[in-house]
Amino acid sequence: MTLPRRALLGATAATLLPAAAGAQGPAWPERPVRVVIAFPPGSTPDLAGRAVAQHFAQVFGQPFVPENRAGAGGAIGTEAVAKATDGHTLGISIGGPASTARILNPQLGYDPATDLVPVSLLTRLPFVLVVHPSVPATSVAELVAHARANPGRLNYGSVGAGTLGHLLVAELAARHGLEMTHVPFRSVPQGVLEVVAGRIQVMAAASGAVLGQVREGSVRALGISSDGRFPAAPDIPTLSEQGEGEPAYGWIALFAPPGTPEARVRRLAEEAGRALAAPETARAMQAAGFETVGSDSETLRRFVAEEIARWGPLIRRLGIRPES
Repeated sequence: MTLPRRALLGATAATLLPAAAGAQGPAWPERPVRVVIAFPPGSTPDLAGRAVAQHFAQVFGQPFVPENRAGAGGAIGTEAVAKATDGHTLGISIGGPASTARILNPQLGYDPATDLVPVSLLTRLPFVLVVHPSVPATSVAELVAHARANPGRLNYGSVGAGTLGHLLVAELAARHGLEMTHVPFRSVPQGVLEVVAGRIQVMAAASGAVLGQVREGSVRALGISSDGRFPAAPDIPTLSEQGEGEPAYGWIALFAPPGTPEARVRRLAEEAGRALAAPETARAMQAAGFETVGSDSETLRRFVAEEIARWGPLIRRLGIRPES
């Protein structure tokens, strides 16, 4: 994520300004609103989406009904938002499905760059590059040297081609000309367990999913993708301070379908900021390893464009496809 955190915090402050009376448009919402969450119940996007939906219901005086539509790495639910025409649908999605999905899969039924209206960036979290303790590396440079000396002998895991965990390691391998084999898994916990067992040797995993294993010593952390030392793990050096790329974050955001009035988008962003500021929401997201952010629509729009500009060329250059 290239956007400085201070800019995000400034945007958050802006979203907390009182909304002008009637800014959301006349009589909206007129009936219950679907909040399509592109991931299963109990997931972190589900947690964020339900917190925002509950706040919206209190503020707008209509039910905001969470609807989990998981599948295809988040693309199914995100497409449902992109194609909604009822004026009473919102969506919660994450990085790939809301940014680079069309580059990864040209046959995708929607284009995130044009078919989604950015509302607010809700949360973000860094990824940690970890190895099995048998790998003789305590830094990224040592991992690179080991992989170069053992071409084709290291496997790295992710939850699928084009996900941030995949792209971070693929970018590292491409930068240094390394031969490593990508092994996709159905879930982050499954991949982490495979690293713990030593069946794969390398993984870039969401901080909230792997820091427990780092602390207990079942995996070794070599670097973290945050833009500074991560408060929950200040001893882990960042990837960027080791000269290995720009900061990168997993993220969750609120989107609306095409044609949503700008005034309504502004009001929704303001109220999303208020929902995230609630102590119970902040605590729940922190427990899941996420940092609450909040932003206005334009900040999210720029951020999505930056994500596409950063990862799109890598996906094209390496020929990454969903089955990669």
